Amino acid sequence: MTCIIRKPSAPAHAVVLDLSTMTCKQFVEGGDDTIKMVLTWMDGWYKGDSDEAIIDTDVFVENAKKFGTYCGKNPTMSIVNAAEAVLGK
Repeated sequence: MTCIIRKPSAPAHAVVLDLSTMTCKQFVEGGDDTIKMVLTWMDGWYKGDSDEAIIDTDVFVENAKKFGTYCGKNPTMSIVNAAEAVLGK
């Protein structure tokens, strides 16, 4: 039996996302990978330290729809401010 160990391949292209300056327009136009990363970050951020480490896909999708709709109507707003408006506690 032969065991082959492979190095992990590097991502096709590395991207740095500065969420503190990203606008809703940049988010919407960012493509699937960027949208997924931002939505996942938002989900974790607004759960905070006290919530369980669970992703409820129904809640996740509902919040994603709300955020996408809000961002579509407010393209110049930062995603941080948009997230606070939509998901803030």
